[in-house]
Amino acid sequence: MQRHDTQDNQNLYWYAVHVKYRHEFKISDRLANIGIDFFLPVVERLRKWKDRKKLVDFPLFPGYLFVHIQKNNPDILTVLKIPGVVRFLGVLPGKPAPVPEEQIISLKKILENKRDIDPYPYLKQGQAVRIKRGLLAGVEGMLVKRAGQHMLVLSVDIIQQGVSLKIDASDVERI
Repeated sequence: MQRHDTQDNQNLYWYAVHVKYRHEFKISDRLANIGIDFFLPVVERLRKWKDRKKLVDFPLFPGYLFVHIQKNNPDILTVLKIPGVVRFLGVLPGKPAPVPEEQIISLKKILENKRDIDPYPYLKQGQAVRIKRGLLAGVEGMLVKRAGQHMLVLSVDIIQQGVSLKIDASDVERI
């Protein structure tokens, strides 16, 4: 969506906005109606029902979208007043932090490519994680990367030994 007014693009910044669960499309419509530029990353998934199959758009990051606005209180308040908007994201409470433009540009390029795109948990090497599905659900350990593979390392502190297991990072969650 494009901004309907003639504001200088140099003063515009991207911000991440947390929205109510399953309100991403409603809020994007409301943003478009008031002329605010936004970006809602979506992926297309094949959904199956008993009687049919259909390609359906889903938010890539459920509960989040991005707005391209000035770093001033009137623009921020305009977005916050939209029903379903929860808050702007930032390091300090009440102080929205801009998202680097390069990250938005890269995300748009990836989505334009239309290949298999899946959300990927934001995990850091050395972070404590828990396997969330499968036979090993509930197992906790440390996430490490070795030879390009994600590994779950379980340490037994008392004997100062550990074991590693190759995992798919989408099967783990932060703890």
